[in-house]
Amino acid sequence: MAMHARSADLIIAANGKTRATVVVAPDAGPWEKRAAQDLVHYIERLSNARPALADSDEAARQALRGSGPVLVVGKAALTLVPELRQQLERVAKPKPELRADAIVLKRKGKLLLLAGTNDDAHYYAVAELLRRWGCRWFMPGEFGESIPQTPELHLGALDYAYAPPFEVRRYWLSWLGDSTGKDEFMRRNFFNDVYVPSGHALGTYTKELVPPGQTLFNVPIADNRTASHLSQKVLPEYKAGKDVSLSMEDGIYASGSADDKALATLQYDKYFLGPSYTDAFMQLYNKVATQLQAAAPESRAHLGFLAYSNMTLPPVLEITAAPPLVAYLAPIDIDPIHGVDDVRSAPCREYRVIMEKWAKIMQGRLVIYDYDQSMLVWRDLPNPSHQAFRRDVQAYRAAGILGVDTESRGALATTLTNLYLRGQLLWNPDTDADALLADFYVRFYGPAAKPMARYWGEIFRAWQETLVTEHEYFVAPAIYTPELIDRLRSHLEAAEVAEVAEAAEQVARPGAKARGQGVQHLHDRLRFTRLGFEVLTAYMDMVRAAATDGDYAAAVAAGERGLAAREQLADMNPTFATFRSIGEKGYAWWPGEVLQYRELLPYTNGEKGELVARLPLVWNFRRDPDEKGRPGKWPTLPVDESHWRSQPQPLSLQARQQIAGQWEPLRTDLYAQAQGVVTPDYQSYTGLAWYHTDMSLEAAQTQGKLHLRFPGLFNQAVLYLNGEPVAVRRLSHPLWWSNDYRFEWDVDLTGRLQAGVNRFFLHIDNPHHFGGIFRRPFLYREVLQ
Repeated sequence: MAMHARSADLIIAANGKTRATVVVAPDAGPWEKRAAQDLVHYIERLSNARPALADSDEAARQALRGSGPVLVVGKAALTLVPELRQQLERVAKPKPELRADAIVLKRKGKLLLLAGTNDDAHYYAVAELLRRWGCRWFMPGEFGESIPQTPELHLGALDYAYAPPFEVRRYWLSWLGDSTGKDEFMRRNFFNDVYVPSGHALGTYTKELVPPGQTLFNVPIADNRTASHLSQKVLPEYKAGKDVSLSMEDGIYASGSADDKALATLQYDKYFLGPSYTDAFMQLYNKVATQLQAAAPESRAHLGFLAYSNMTLPPVLEITAAPPLVAYLAPIDIDPIHGVDDVRSAPCREYRVIMEKWAKIMQGRLVIYDYDQSMLVWRDLPNPSHQAFRRDVQAYRAAGILGVDTESRGALATTLTNLYLRGQLLWNPDTDADALLADFYVRFYGPAAKPMARYWGEIFRAWQETLVTEHEYFVAPAIYTPELIDRLRSHLEAAEVAEVAEAAEQVARPGAKARGQGVQHLHDRLRFTRLGFEVLTAYMDMVRAAATDGDYAAAVAAGERGLAAREQLADMNPTFATFRSIGEKGYAWWPGEVLQYRELLPYTNGEKGELVARLPLVWNFRRDPDEKGRPGKWPTLPVDESHWRSQPQPLSLQARQQIAGQWEPLRTDLYAQAQGVVTPDYQSYTGLAWYHTDMSLEAAQTQGKLHLRFPGLFNQAVLYLNGEPVAVRRLSHPLWWSNDYRFEWDVDLTGRLQAGVNRFFLHIDNPHHFGGIFRRPFLYREVLQ
């Protein structure tokens, strides 16, 4: 990076030499001191010239008496030039609830003054200067760092003061993710560690109030005795000025209290398929807050709580939250893929209304508990989220909330730039995310920037344009189609060709040590991308082998190949994948999914069963919102396909949105909503629906102990065979995630199948998103042991 100085510029370093000194107060705070140290370090990295560090009063006086540039950091700058405090006050939030961050960067002659409103903010000021000089920290650790080199480092006129709109700009890593480099990464990208405790805690205080034989989720909520009990429990901490969490436990509340039941009738929560308990909880929280304020009026402590589970929806009754209360809105079951104003997501548009109402009730004391989708039950596949967050952050600023606290995952092969972009957008919501990404490709991939921009651009576009509004790994085949995988492979191969060319050029033109480092960085970053691609392709090969082809041997082989590539990622750097810290026990995780296919294989290879036939991949499908199918005896009637066949584009989204009540084709290797089973306003279709297929069998195929296996079915269902109901599937809970993550159903059809055509109808009840069949069913003959 070449920088050309003007005559009035302050020259910090030139031609490997510098006379500059960095000054910091002897009693500087930890991040203030680190800011000065990092400024020295990165100036040397930028210019190959190391400035002096003056961290004593005498050294500072000598630097100020000299003629060289003096970069003054933190309190020392505020003391030296008191007017900086006024500049900070003018831009900082005047009456912060938790903390006001602001920075000032100012040049006065040979002085460069860098300061903020607190210890972290002093670091932000230095980070802003280094950002202007081209330094980037796209990911935690050295791997994500990009520091250019310049023969001359200089600075022109500078007088800049800024404050972000959000007090809370935080993230944490779930699943015990590797946090190497996290603290530095946060400050360099303007995150802070400001929060009010909001972890699940209520049961700790209310366990004595639980009725005999009941769980923590059946405590009287709005009862005055509960409020008094809770107030007495937390008063010592509150009185001492300590923030306290009163958040509900992690589950669904169902109180037996008459008052709670009455309040719960006020609204139904369609996301959690039950009554909302928000009104009861808000009465409790306001009572507790009022009692604590009366008992300790001098305390400035806060009471945090989660608006989560079946208290996600705002209350129906008019209420204003008492001043100590701070809400964390945690929309765990609402579309994490689209932005709040996206026409393709009715849930996100609903979420905006929910968020804005909570912001009003809380009088701005609202924090978004932000789910970076990958923290849920996912696979180690790229999972970008900036396409949504760049839009959401605008709505958050307009609502005047306190900020955002993100739960993410320490798995860079999955999150890539998610956190980098969040930090920049939380600091300044008007930041151009596309410009940040263009900058990322050039600085991170160097000579491979163009093919890598196409590679990641394809992935980002697929997520941005998808119809999918659900979360967890079942959405992957709707995003990562075979066509997309082929394009990604082509772009990656082009990037690897560019890497080889760059290495050859460096051999032909041996030069500075940094050039060799640059080649190594490119090699490491492309290897990281290649291994991530191998994980992606292996996982999608596994899913398609199992769900589409019913080839469980191939599925297991692909799954094991992907898990091996994932091990290589983790060996390369533990921040690239999180699976080792998770433990991954059970069918919900990738090894468990491989295990499931390994357990299905014996039913098709002769060990426990012989494959008789795979049922057709494409079935007929019909929505039944008015419950006409059973009284109308649909399983006994011919299936009329004329409506969808008459459409100009029968499989288009528009045709599916308008098809209401007619038969349409649907694949059985992908859940219904991902194939366009949505309403005209993009709500996922919920309610009753029917699948149908015919299958011809030879007489020999109907002999023996025959079973129909559904390897992936989300819902309760009734199976009809040749016009008669033959089996009923019941689930322990209608919420899909509350059931066995295998989602299998095995139906004994011994003696029921006939030679010739057999007609199968599956009547499903889909109360939630994720509906229908998502792995192709098969017919097998049980092998007697």
